[in-house]
Amino acid sequence: MDKLSTHGTRFDIASIRGYYDRHTPAFVAYGQGGGVGAIHRAVWGPGVTTREGAFRYVDDRIADLMRSLLEQPGASRAAETPEPPRTDVRAHVVDLGCGVGASLCYLAEQFPVRGTGVTLSPIQARLGTERVAARGLSDRVRCMTGDYGDLPRDVACADLAYAIESFVHSPAPDRFFAECGRIVRPGGLLVICDDVRRATSDGAAAHAIDRFRRGWHVNALLHPDELRTLARAAGFEHESTVDLTSALELGRVRDRAIGLMGTVCDRLSIGGPRLDYLLGGAALQRCLSRGWIGYELSVFRRLA
Repeated sequence: MDKLSTHGTRFDIASIRGYYDRHTPAFVAYGQGGGVGAIHRAVWGPGVTTREGAFRYVDDRIADLMRSLLEQPGASRAAETPEPPRTDVRAHVVDLGCGVGASLCYLAEQFPVRGTGVTLSPIQARLGTERVAARGLSDRVRCMTGDYGDLPRDVACADLAYAIESFVHSPAPDRFFAECGRIVRPGGLLVICDDVRRATSDGAAAHAIDRFRRGWHVNALLHPDELRTLARAAGFEHESTVDLTSALELGRVRDRAIGLMGTVCDRLSIGGPRLDYLLGGAALQRCLSRGWIGYELSVFRRLA
């Protein structure tokens, strides 16, 4: 591992909760993915022709995996859950860091599944619950306040669990995987789509990565090998990883302008919590474009 390993905890649960309570209304109201409830990034992967499609790209990859699970004979474990299951419900999906519930709703509208979303933010949980109700999915989908490193005991066994741009916030990545090992059934899947650290000897990388981490409250920016080691220790086998970095939108005029503002703010030591996500985002853009950070979607299967 290189000198940019970032295992040290810098942001506790309360500060991460405050970050999302503070910024979520702006993410939904002004973010480019707000129209579909997407807080994560647009990915212009193969076949994507619209902005909505770009914001749904990662959701669609998870949907592909859900489809494959449902096609497996005897794959459903929905009947093991505490709630009386609907006759057409065949699987349980858990969103670890569910935002405002958009991904869960998207999956539940396509498949006969029950969904549970967990978020640290009470504001996100409320907005997610409102979205679920508006979609007519309250009988199958719920969004709740909780910590994915210490999941509520009533979160039932999952056929598929996923974390989209939420894993990097984890103060304790080993606890994240331990909880996934507890709730994901043998043969079930865990999907993580997030930023990962690349090995580099570039001296400029450290400052930009630190700016990103401070701005976005990042604790667990891991090298892919570290991610797989933690997964293996928790009983997961690595199945696949797709590098999506080249499909992100990098170098937009908006991002260059924010990057310039970030440079000025850093030099003048101004900014504060209200600008943290903008300045962190600008630093992330630089890290992605320079190859210091990558954006990957990894799939793990729970061993028996």
